[in-house]
Amino acid sequence: MQANQDYILQVRGLTKTFSGVKALDNVQLAVRRGEVHALMGENGAGKSTLMKILIGLETPDSGEIRFEGEDLTTGHVRDVMKKGISMIHQEMLLVPELTVAQNIFLGREKNGKLFSWLNDRNLNHQAAELLKQMGVNIAPDTPMKRLSVAQMQMVEIAKAISNDAKVIIMDEPTSALSDKEVATLFGIIKDLTAKGVAIIYISHKMDEIFAISDTITVLRDGTYIGTKPAAELDIDTLITMMVGRKIESLFPSSKTERGNEVLSVKNLSRQGEFEDISFSAYAGEVLGIAGLMGAGRTEIARTIYGLDKPDSGDIYVQGERIDIKSPQEAIERGIGYVSEDRKKLGFIPRLSVRQNITLSSLRQHAKGGLLQAKSELAAAQTVIADLKIKAASPNQSVVYLSGGNQQKVVIGKVLLSSPSLVILDEPTRGIDIGAKAEIYKLINQLKEKGIAVILISSELPELLGLSDRILVLAKGKLTATLSTDEATQETIMRYAMQP
Repeated sequence: MQANQDYILQVRGLTKTFSGVKALDNVQLAVRRGEVHALMGENGAGKSTLMKILIGLETPDSGEIRFEGEDLTTGHVRDVMKKGISMIHQEMLLVPELTVAQNIFLGREKNGKLFSWLNDRNLNHQAAELLKQMGVNIAPDTPMKRLSVAQMQMVEIAKAISNDAKVIIMDEPTSALSDKEVATLFGIIKDLTAKGVAIIYISHKMDEIFAISDTITVLRDGTYIGTKPAAELDIDTLITMMVGRKIESLFPSSKTERGNEVLSVKNLSRQGEFEDISFSAYAGEVLGIAGLMGAGRTEIARTIYGLDKPDSGDIYVQGERIDIKSPQEAIERGIGYVSEDRKKLGFIPRLSVRQNITLSSLRQHAKGGLLQAKSELAAAQTVIADLKIKAASPNQSVVYLSGGNQQKVVIGKVLLSSPSLVILDEPTRGIDIGAKAEIYKLINQLKEKGIAVILISSELPELLGLSDRILVLAKGKLTATLSTDEATQETIMRYAMQP
């Protein structure tokens, strides 16, 4: 492959097979210096495999990679980093017990003069300078385990920048960031590209892609679909390239009449998290909850579900005051919860799709204390068919499914317990546009069945497109309850940023 001096990175004819299945088939990519190049595709499109090859974690079966005119096809991770390619992983690779500075320079530390001790003072100084340049206020000697997820993400970004990288791969870098932190990141990206650094940007958030990208490349089912300047694309065209079909309406309208009150929360408080929260959720309604990170959205959901105990206030379900002490009691009361962290709280990786789906409803498939395998399998197969879960079989381990299908398994588990209220906390985080559209349809189906839905989301278009009412939280307090006529992105943000 002849190098083109306009491009810092060129990929051509890349093919990779796992167990007889082609993850990549004749894929190409060409990235210019100083540009933001978005790599788009549904989960399973081959993005992760391509990135693992670029940073030396995998070796391609065939094809070529050239970086600054030199062959990089059989590169190893350390060699690739030395040449100038870094990656910010979606699953953060940080050591909790080490400090911020130690994590940033992990594996690249310089010893002090005496007894070869690590020079932490020097590391802290370098880290402080780097974080200051980024506009991030984190003390370099802080242990990682004390940071929020958003702060950890900023450290991961600092780690990549510290390597003097010429190409930085960013995989879902804003998944845990607030709007303010996203703006900070975009400012960092602008500074980097002005210095000639190329950014390969992977995200499922369409608004980000069009806000930050110069060029967009699309993969589908492991094959190359096309590359276009971002200015020549719109959302509908990009979605069609990604999924191979046109999605008529991302947020399908669903007009249902509001039913009886299912949940009432009165003056609920939990010290340091939220204070004096009151609201109601009704059958056949989607109640959206908006707020910046740290506003108390997830904490309220966890308290309603019995994961945390409130300090004061009352919870009523179907008009009856209840004291929920555990998730099992919440399930028995008809409350289902889909956590924002599906990998930690949503499913058990080693169990199969079938076992995960039926996990919360095993009593329904037991007789005389013994699990009825046929009944359990039939229930799981019904959920798999209804939610269109793509799995090799009900007995496939859930860890091997795409993010979107894992999320469907978690939702299916909740629905199998026949809830009257479903709390969905960031239900589409980290999943592709096709899977998002299917989950949006499912939310409307729940609404049409008379189930009360509480939707917590950081994506304002999602809240505006699906909710009948929207609660806005700021620093643990309820600042507004907006109807669909009153709610706009600007209005929500104004209430979310109240002091």
